[in-house]
Amino acid sequence: MTRTFAYALVALAAGAFAAGAGAQGMAHIDVKDATGKSVGMAMISPAKDGGVSIAVDFKGLPPGEHALHFHMTAKCEAPFTSAGGHFNPGMKKHGMQNPEGPHAGDMANFTVAANGTAKATITNKNVTMADGANSIYANGGTALMVHATADDMKTDPSGNAGDRIACGLVTK
Repeated sequence: MTRTFAYALVALAAGAFAAGAGAQGMAHIDVKDATGKSVGMAMISPAKDGGVSIAVDFKGLPPGEHALHFHMTAKCEAPFTSAGGHFNPGMKKHGMQNPEGPHAGDMANFTVAANGTAKATITNKNVTMADGANSIYANGGTALMVHATADDMKTDPSGNAGDRIACGLVTK
């Protein structure tokens, strides 16, 4: 591959990254705390076996296990209740361990290190970046929410995940 071609590929990728989102592309989500301070970012892309993959890179969060959910409204006004409940187009109960669930927005927990940082990749097979009811862009988009504590994976409606401590808009 020529150096010029390689630079062109990098520029193309950077343009797609900067654009934010696309049905088959990637979405760069800026995640902020209730004061508006950035706590990092999430990169959402189509997962190889369906759904989406969310790569998070956070800083300044409290150490420990935290829940990560897609919420139904693309609003991140502190204290983040403007984002509504979990994204749930199938009208299911909360939790991946709930026989009547999960919400489409329910996901695995992630861990923040003692220094306040977290790098993790979480897959959600119940949502898509394409068109349709389960699209993270449906009805104007969703919000990617970080909660104060871990999700217990079963308690409806929110998994006892605690306060909403950081939020990022997921829009086209």
